[in-house]
Parts: sequence; structure tokens; C-alpha cells
Amino acid sequence: MQVEETVLPGVRILTPARFGDARGFFSESWNRKTLAAQGIEMDFVQDNHSMSEQVGTVRGLHFQSPPHAQAKLVRCGQGALFDVAVDIRKGSPTYGQWVGVELTAENGKQLLVPVGFLHGFVTRAPMTEICYKCTDYYAPECDGAVRFDDPDIGIDWGLDGDPVLSGKDAAAPLLADFDSPFTWEGAA
Repeated sequence: MQVEETVLPGVRILTPARFGDARGFFSESWNRKTLAAQGIEMDFVQDNHSMSEQVGTVRGLHFQSPPHAQAKLVRCGQGALFDVAVDIRKGSPTYGQWVGVELTAENGKQLLVPVGFLHGFVTRAPMTEICYKCTDYYAPECDGAVRFDDPDIGIDWGLDGDPVLSGKDAAAPLLADFDSPFTWEGAA
């Protein structure tokens, strides 16, 4: 498993080895022992799978607040997406900064999004499937969002035309109007 650090401490790109033959490939997308040896220790309790039919579908920027805050490990099962994490830990030297990575079924990359970060993505191919592991169970009372197109964050989503959004995401507040429930506690 290749582990790459990003400009946001704690946000990592994981690329599992693939073993292929005439039938296709095999890949180990998560191995607790292997990743613990690299300093990544998480207990995932829920796996989610979503599918977005149209190119330009934006989901996010989402978070789940304490006491049910979630870290996520995101990968693309089919198609392609641009996946983003945004630091929302009060007092963090990287507060409001983002990192993004192209996740495709072909490249096998995964984005590890720790607790205290917004998460969102835009689809680059039709019928894109997103698979992600979470460290806590979904709790609707802890569910929240920040505007995907917030100019203070400045994410370049690479959209050609209007995004396909949910009502929740279209009505999400800007970062400046958001009181983050997360606090930076030093180095990640």
C-alpha cells in the first residue's frame, strides 16, 4: 500500500497494490495491520456505496459533528470523480484550505479524510460509483454541510455548466457563517 501525505496534515492518498491477470485484478483496499504500521489506525464501522448518474454531480461539502464525527476512506468503484477534503478545525494553521485528488476505477487511489474535515466530490463520468468506509455510524442529528462553491474556500471543481445538487447542498451555509464543532489539537 502506497501512502502519500498531502498539504493538509492527516489527509492522505492511499493507493493499494493491484495484482492482475487475464481475469482482471485483485486489490486489498484496507488492511488494519498494514496501515497501523504506517501510523494510520482507524476502526471503520460502516461502509457506504453511492452512485451518481450524471457528470457534474456534486455531493458536499459534508461533515458529521461530534459525538458521531466520522473519518472516511473514499474510493471510486466505477467511473471517475474529483474528491475533496477541507480543514474545518478551529485554530488549525490550514483552516479553510482544501486538497483534491482524482479517484477513478482505473487508478485505484483512495482519499483518507480525517475527523474535522469537510468532504465532497464531483463526478467526472456518468454512472460513477463511490464507496467509502466511515469510523462512526450515520447520525442525522449530527449531519451538516458547507457550500461547495464558497469563494473563501475556492475549490476549482472543474465544472462545465451547472452542477447537479441536492436541495440540502444548494442551501448549505458559507464557511464564514458556519461555527465549526471541531478544534485543532496540534499535529495530526
